[in-house]
Amino acid sequence: MTIAAQMRTIAKDAKDASRKLASAEGSARQQALLNMADLLGQGAAAIFAANKKDLDAARKNGLDDAKLDRLTISQGVLDAMVQGCREVAAMSDPVGEIESMKKRPNGMLVGRMRVPLGVVAMIFESRPNAAVDAAVLCIKSGNAAILRGGSEAFHSIKALTKIIHQALTAAGLPKGCVQVPPTTDREAVSALLKLDEYIDVVIPRGGEGLIRAVVEQASMPVLKHYKGVCHTFVDASADLERAVVIIHNAKVQRPGTCNSLECLLVHQAVAKKLLPKVARKLGDAGVGFRCCKTSLPLMGKTAKLATKADWGFEFLGLTLAVKVVADLDEALTHIAQYGSNHTEVILTESHANAMRFTREADASMVAVNASTRLNDGGELGLGAEVGISTTKLHAYGPMGVRELTSAKFVVLGQGQIRE
Repeated sequence: MTIAAQMRTIAKDAKDASRKLASAEGSARQQALLNMADLLGQGAAAIFAANKKDLDAARKNGLDDAKLDRLTISQGVLDAMVQGCREVAAMSDPVGEIESMKKRPNGMLVGRMRVPLGVVAMIFESRPNAAVDAAVLCIKSGNAAILRGGSEAFHSIKALTKIIHQALTAAGLPKGCVQVPPTTDREAVSALLKLDEYIDVVIPRGGEGLIRAVVEQASMPVLKHYKGVCHTFVDASADLERAVVIIHNAKVQRPGTCNSLECLLVHQAVAKKLLPKVARKLGDAGVGFRCCKTSLPLMGKTAKLATKADWGFEFLGLTLAVKVVADLDEALTHIAQYGSNHTEVILTESHANAMRFTREADASMVAVNASTRLNDGGELGLGAEVGISTTKLHAYGPMGVRELTSAKFVVLGQGQIRE
């Protein structure tokens, strides 16, 4: 069987399974997630052993630290997967929910019912726990999932998929609800992206190159974000001690993620007080700086003069762009020009400036006095996420259970006809 034929069979089976999953009782879908949580804990040794194979191969192949970090399943990552399963299982079931019901002048009732999208294909790199996140959210929302991870995570994903299938079977649901193509050949991705008669939406999760390649090839809708160029603007009224802590967390905690801080904008009124503190705190953590002319003498020995290419660049490492701006207007203008619609933050004690920033900064999450790292499904109460959408159709921001459903109109009549 050719790869194209194999992918068609997988996609058709997923479509068939999606109908069974959508019509299953919510309690069965919930039980599958609780089973998964238990089995992940019980299967820790096998998961870590499979992940070690991937990490050993990745190091031999020269993967950088950021990619190795995303590839690693630590005890903390496994615990987060288990917690995500339980949190999503405990959420209300969106499938079949009637959002509203209004009576029209002719007496008929018109409402909107939440329904699954159908079959969700996720194409992702490095991060194997994304397979569990996607499976959990798709099962809860009544969607079948086709999960195509990167070859670097092959053994990890295989071990996790085995657990997912055991959880589904124990809950009386078909294994076809979650499928993983059994090949690392890139032809499999190209074949899947042409099967719009079976696959309803594709979600790419990885680097900008992967996402653009999926967008170019896909014949079905794509929910995407190209990159995470996240800014933090320190206003003149900001609490500077708190600002240093927030900036450090946003840049240093996990610099290889899409919600890490990439550019710091500082009001000129507080630059001389704040930036030396930032330079010491972040410099001690190994951060290098790409600075505008005004900030350069304030940022210590690891600072270099920024080039035009540094503005709007996703470093995904311990490098931070720094710019001093005249005021909120200039900060918003810079964000509008170089932001990626991912995450924007203002640190301020001014209510007026905070509210203006939240209105005018165009991003999937806008925050006041908080770290960019909080733009995450788990942190925002979604339990888990299949990705962060920076497009506004049909979701904007982290995509959880509700974002994996749509709404159809339901009409209840008593013989009404159109005049």
